[in-house]
Amino acid sequence: MDYPFAFGSATYGELFTDREIESERLMMNFRNGINTILISPRRWGKTSLVIKTAEKMHDKSIKIVRFDTFSCRNEEEFYQLFATEIIRQTSSKINEWVDHARQFLSSLVPRINVGMSPETEFSVTLDFSDKQAVNEVLSLPEKIAIKKKIRVVVCIDEFQQIAGFSDSLNFQKRLRSFWQLQKSVTYCLYGSKKHVMTKLFSRQSMPFYKFGDLMFLQKIDRSNWVKFIVGRFKKTGKSVSAKIAGQICDSVDNHSHYVQQLSWLVWAHTTKIAGDEEFRKAEEELMTQNSMLFYRYIEELSAYQLNFLRAVAEGNHDQLTKKAILNKYNLGTSANVSRLKSALENKELIDIEMKKVTISDPVFCKWIRKELCK
Repeated sequence: MDYPFAFGSATYGELFTDREIESERLMMNFRNGINTILISPRRWGKTSLVIKTAEKMHDKSIKIVRFDTFSCRNEEEFYQLFATEIIRQTSSKINEWVDHARQFLSSLVPRINVGMSPETEFSVTLDFSDKQAVNEVLSLPEKIAIKKKIRVVVCIDEFQQIAGFSDSLNFQKRLRSFWQLQKSVTYCLYGSKKHVMTKLFSRQSMPFYKFGDLMFLQKIDRSNWVKFIVGRFKKTGKSVSAKIAGQICDSVDNHSHYVQQLSWLVWAHTTKIAGDEEFRKAEEELMTQNSMLFYRYIEELSAYQLNFLRAVAEGNHDQLTKKAILNKYNLGTSANVSRLKSALENKELIDIEMKKVTISDPVFCKWIRKELCK
């Protein structure tokens, strides 16, 4: 039997819902050579959206390359991964991989490694003794695109990792100086740290300012989620009412990951028809499953930071510097609130939009109200 819901990883096929407007916009950008920057909080479905868009594109003249830079700790590791994936994903022939590596990376003396399973064990090891040779790596997708007479779309996940590289600003300048001149290559850059991605692409002082179409991903609408949940239950021989499906969405504030997870738990507790009791048990289990993680979140926080989260969890989203709130939650001064915002945003525990502060994780927010706001 097919799994009715999926969470914790990118979703595919029938497990992916909605995002039709965003997907169409991405396809239009890919086909017309428009670079795209995709920004949203963690676990809202960015990776799944890019995968879905790639699946929908049936155009032999466009080759989509996807890779994740989460494990890259410095420039050289980025170049290594970039070169490997560009070569591997622009062709399915091993001899062509070797040819492209030797032809377009000649000054880097590439060492080519092909294992028993080329799809997962192919890599290109580069010698960076000649610092100017990195130009060959950044020019690689354009050269391959021209040779094969195709358009290459390079989709890079967790792109915010580059902000932590040594001398990151010059690295970003180098990337942009090459990428903005390429006529046959389009870039789609996205990541899970919203505040870092926003800084990289929306500040005028940053190299990637106005690099392309800036898309801020929104939550999937409640009505779409309800239809999806009801349909997935029905497909597996069980049923859930639109009312219960709506309660699932409301309980986790339409957060993509949690809607799928809570729906799964309700489904798992359901024999035939999901009702209030199944929903209650699933909601309790969701909180229990995440409690240890949430305790780990707060273990590293100061008393001021915990007080700040309590204030936000209790609904004080845009009045945190008012004297009454400062006193009630023992937040110190207005200047201290500013420092708390910055620290907690860097920890990805809060989001700040239009001066309104919210806790990023809706289940964590409920847990704070339950455990810390007594």
